[in-house]
Amino acid sequence: MESRPRVSITYCTQCRWLLRAAWLAQELLTTFEAELGEVALRPGSGGVFEIRVEDELIWSRQREGRFPEAKEVKQRVRDRVAPERNLGHSDRVTPPV
Repeated sequence: MESRPRVSITYCTQCRWLLRAAWLAQELLTTFEAELGEVALRPGSGGVFEIRVEDELIWSRQREGRFPEAKEVKQRVRDRVAPERNLGHSDRVTPPV
């Protein structure tokens, strides 16, 4: 059986970000059910909120200065695990307001 990529979401327990992390995990598992091997939730501290595909950091709340939108996470995961995949409405560019 071929190995499928692992996504990990590290969230701050002190900040109570488990629900946000779990929601993003559900979004990824629903979108990439055939492409991902697992999505792991990893408790952390100190305001951490990071998303990795294997060992590659694809989102850091500290680096980006904000939380990601589900669309952004899906696009970044897609670019690493299924670059040929069309995400439908998540691929549409939102015009600036």
